[in-house]
Amino acid sequence: MGTGTGVKTALHASAELGEGPTWDPAAGRLIWVDILGARVHTFDPATGNRTLMTTEQHVGAAKPRAGGGLVVNLRDGVGLYDADGRFSWLYRDPSPGRRGNDAAVAADGALWAGTMCYDETPGGGTLVRLAPDGTAATVLDDVTVSNGTGWSPDGQRMYYIDTPTRRIDIFDVREGGAVAGRRPLATVEEGAGCPDGLTVDADGCVWVALWDGGAVRRYTPEGALDRVVPLPVRRPTACAFGGPGLRDLYITTARVGLDAPPAAAGSLLVLPDAGHGLPQPPFAG
Repeated sequence: MGTGTGVKTALHASAELGEGPTWDPAAGRLIWVDILGARVHTFDPATGNRTLMTTEQHVGAAKPRAGGGLVVNLRDGVGLYDADGRFSWLYRDPSPGRRGNDAAVAADGALWAGTMCYDETPGGGTLVRLAPDGTAATVLDDVTVSNGTGWSPDGQRMYYIDTPTRRIDIFDVREGGAVAGRRPLATVEEGAGCPDGLTVDADGCVWVALWDGGAVRRYTPEGALDRVVPLPVRRPTACAFGGPGLRDLYITTARVGLDAPPAAAGSLLVLPDAGHGLPQPPFAG
């Protein structure tokens, strides 16, 4: 098991709850959000250019769309921004005290969008699969904090995190994209932080950000811990590969709830040449 070094600050920021890094290959940029700041950020590592867009509601995730623009997981449902910035709702399901959280796009272009209660009521969240036309199917209806979602390189496995369980779970992917056979891949031990966002690399390994653990871990497809990347922050939230060849691991971070956050808290971090990521498909709607 190796110990990672060489983490750098890719972009200085002061996000309250940075989340959901996603590489947009068409634009050559990283997309990420500040959930509680209701902001969608983009960052081009080649030029240093960045943009900032404010949403009308707290935004749990933002992903590129195949035709341009973004799909966003908001407080009251999932919305669409077109390439000109015009907004429309794709799916509305408001529930008092609940908001959108992490989301991911499957190979078929469907969005898997999670929710959670602001007060983290046990079982108060959901995981919903949204087809490109907005048709919704509830996959899980008893989630507490719906977080990392990703797929194996062959598409036969889906990985998923409900943070308070402390587990990274596996589902088998069935025909049509449905999932079944939930079981644990690995469990994060007490005192090491809680699993938050994840990404899967080209070797099928699962990288997991540890909230309150100050690290990112990589687990093999068999569930063995084989790499730990220590970070200069206590609350990393999610990670994704980006940049040329998808070699660099970008990590979002948070400062919310910290009395004396370190300087890097809320910034976007990067571990150069960390491995080899998988291309992430855009939302097909």
